[in-house]
Amino acid sequence: RFVPMPGSFEQPVALRYHGHQFQHYNPELGDGRGFLFAQLHDDRGRLLDLGTKGTGRTPWSRTADGRLTLKGGVREVLATSMLEALGVDTSKSLSLIETGEELERHDEPSPTRGSVLVRLSHSHVRIGTFQRLAYFHDTDNLSRLLDYSLGAYMPDVAMPGDNARAEKFLTAVAERVAATGANWIAAGFVHGVLNTHNINVTGESFDYGPWRFLPAYDPAFTAAYFDEHGLYAFGRQPDVLAWNLTRLAECLLPLGEQAGLEVALNSFWPAFQRSMWDAALRRLGLVSRGDAEDAELVVRVFAFLGQSQIGYEQFWFDWRGGMLSGDRATRSPVASAYSSEAFEPVRAALEPYAPAPSVNLEHPYFARKVPRTMLIDEMEALWAPIAEADDWTEFHRVLGEIEQMRQAYAGDAKSSARPAANS
Repeated sequence: RFVPMPGSFEQPVALRYHGHQFQHYNPELGDGRGFLFAQLHDDRGRLLDLGTKGTGRTPWSRTADGRLTLKGGVREVLATSMLEALGVDTSKSLSLIETGEELERHDEPSPTRGSVLVRLSHSHVRIGTFQRLAYFHDTDNLSRLLDYSLGAYMPDVAMPGDNARAEKFLTAVAERVAATGANWIAAGFVHGVLNTHNINVTGESFDYGPWRFLPAYDPAFTAAYFDEHGLYAFGRQPDVLAWNLTRLAECLLPLGEQAGLEVALNSFWPAFQRSMWDAALRRLGLVSRGDAEDAELVVRVFAFLGQSQIGYEQFWFDWRGGMLSGDRATRSPVASAYSSEAFEPVRAALEPYAPAPSVNLEHPYFARKVPRTMLIDEMEALWAPIAEADDWTEFHRVLGEIEQMRQAYAGDAKSSARPAANS
């Protein structure tokens, strides 16, 4: 049903890649239910990929039908919308199209409705793309892929022919992946399937299957029912990202020096630490006071979240602007937790912080008593009227709330959106 976009691909591209699935290597992977349809450039010169999900079988589908359930498409729209609102660098769900097909599935009621998702992203090159060429010892094409990635996504990092380009590339990827991982933690998000082929070189978060948001702080919280050992649990996500980057470093060994690649790889943890402080301050709408003070604030916040077990998103919402929201926090549904002895270290850490210019507390979103969340029961409640009566009213209302949240956290004070009915 797709026709070529003028100036882009004459036919869609389904890419082959390899990857570690739950840290077990699989050389039989690829775009099995979607393709790269077209590439564009935005007004800043960045490359944009238009891709599909659910468009049927490709040469890499193996035994699957290449289709996407409508519920799966709805879940991805909700994930990308929430993550964008919470400041995470994510792919964007451009459109969701119901196909009229009935799909058979083994892990949900069947038959179920089919759909096609069109996604907007900045990269289609995964760690697994490098792994495939390294697996075949195809150094020439590995070098071409490296040069393509630098030219397309990070031209300011290194030029083709730079003897240290592999090391500079790995450093840049590590920093971007670290930032995304930190933003997941700050958003209380669990991706669920952090295989190497689900990490791309721009660090952009994408491909949402069994994702979940945390109800309350719990490092052991998992998203996928099949993650029996908690490998991809909420608190283990940074470690998994570091493990995946190590696999990318191995791929780059033929193109760089081992010592330099080790230095580049080791840049991940300092970058993650700085990104974690930045992400927490961004969520709280506060101005940094320096590494030591920022680190202490973050440590105290997570200690309190672990001890109190209040709603994860509720905390960040209540204390937007730091002590500027002191009175607002007394009207929170969990205000009693803030008057407890356990909160005193957080209060003491917050007091010296100044609100950022983008704190935006006058936005209608912050007049709510509870923030917009997307826990698993809320997602299921949105799906029920769609499945039972093809009623999308609540789905669109919630998307409106999420957009209001995005504007509030983005510092957009011009929004005319009114507080939602349940605020």
